[in-house]
Amino acid sequence: MADYGYSDYYVRNRACHCPRCAAHWLMGPAVLVTVGVLFLLQQLHVFPFGRSFPILLIVIGLVKIGQRSAPDMGHVQPGPYSPPASYPPGGGAPPASPTISGNPSNSEANRG
Repeated sequence: MADYGYSDYYVRNRACHCPRCAAHWLMGPAVLVTVGVLFLLQQLHVFPFGRSFPILLIVIGLVKIGQRSAPDMGHVQPGPYSPPASYPPGGGAPPASPTISGNPSNSEANRG
């Protein structure tokens, strides 16, 4: 494995399938299911939704704890960051936009 200068600590990688990287995607479904259950409890007149934000915060906290404590066995560190290539190749300014001959010079299309 190549050493990019951060081999001694964890960096999340979208291409990695270790349990710790996979746990990152649990936040959205967990919050969605929790909000759905809280709306259901409100419709059943069991618990008002306006007073349920602590439950949502607890679920978010539990998911964050689960993400941090998941094992990182088989983790693959991401490659080094490479900035996007300059346009056009070789540098310089981008090409000028084409002009339309039918528009007068003071039209709204030319003023931006």
